[in-house]
Amino acid sequence: MSPYNVKPLTVVLTAMLAMIAFASNSIICRLALSDGTIDAGSFSIIRLLSGAAMLWVLLVIRNGKTKTDHSGSWISASMLFLYAFTFSFAYIELNAGTGTLILFGAVQVTMLLTGIVTGERPHPLQWLGLMFALGGMIYLVSPGLEAPSVKSSGLMAIAGIAWGIYSLRGRGNSNPVAVTTDNFIRTTPFVLITVLFVFPQLHITTIGTIWAVISGAVTSGIGYIIWYTALRGLTATRAAIIQLSVPVLAALGGVLLLSEVITPRLVVSAILTLGGITLAIIGREKKV
Repeated sequence: MSPYNVKPLTVVLTAMLAMIAFASNSIICRLALSDGTIDAGSFSIIRLLSGAAMLWVLLVIRNGKTKTDHSGSWISASMLFLYAFTFSFAYIELNAGTGTLILFGAVQVTMLLTGIVTGERPHPLQWLGLMFALGGMIYLVSPGLEAPSVKSSGLMAIAGIAWGIYSLRGRGNSNPVAVTTDNFIRTTPFVLITVLFVFPQLHITTIGTIWAVISGAVTSGIGYIIWYTALRGLTATRAAIIQLSVPVLAALGGVLLLSEVITPRLVVSAILTLGGITLAIIGREKKV
């Protein structure tokens, strides 16, 4: 039985759908930007606004009231905003698989390092896993013919750090859907201010707008709702390990839908990074 008496089949299906949604975010963003149908700033703006709108609608349907409970925070909203924009600008040059690996590697490393800095006493497996994960990410971006753009890799690492901080701040929320909705809504002032600065560079087409709305409303908004449903039947360790499937799904999607190439460097880095994170997660469970 799953820990919260949720039907096992429901847990499996919702978890799979959520991971596909999260991987699709990378594929959709890369597809929209590589085709030149929209610029990175416009994609981010539309993604956040449509995500906020979709989450608000779903919350109204569920609770029957139009006002949110203001359970989010401006710090979390700023991290969400930073994640969304650096994510999009990183994908101007990165392919889907590489970008997602850097993103999820940075998220997990941020969360592990934060635990250590705040006084956790890591299990030896956590240290070993952290070294493998960092080694894999360093190898991925080290100089060479197959190395991704240093600038774009740095932007994606910042996106991962921001998402890691956002995730840490959201731990233990009794109503994650309401909190996520409020945080999305709180990004609106940041978005409006950004529009004033990037307005001359905005490039929006109909198909580009559609991709951004899908990313915000469907693969982000609805994707988060599905994931929170799955989390009701997952332990923290299982949830963390399941998320490691996202870089693999994104890489496969990039090959099938974007004609991207999985390089030996990406494969080795993925093995080191994802394997290291898995060791760290197992070590955390053994310590507990």
